[in-house]
Amino acid sequence: MARILFFGIIFYLLYRLVFDLIIPLINTTVHIRRQFRNMQSTMNQQGDPSGQPRQENTNHDFRKAPVGDYIDFEEVK
Repeated sequence: MARILFFGIIFYLLYRLVFDLIIPLINTTVHIRRQFRNMQSTMNQQGDPSGQPRQENTNHDFRKAPVGDYIDFEEVK
């Protein structure tokens, strides 16, 4: 009797593990991969119509002096 109860509990725990953890985890992984592929294909389709990838202007040079008059800073006492 104890042996049947033991195997029943083990079977119930394995059942809960598979159907409450493993299968939802697999479904979530498949869903996320599908969404990621859809996002990548959408981004590839939104590229430049000439077929060349878009390039952003990343040439930010903060060392350039501003154009115009230079106002000297004086400390006020």
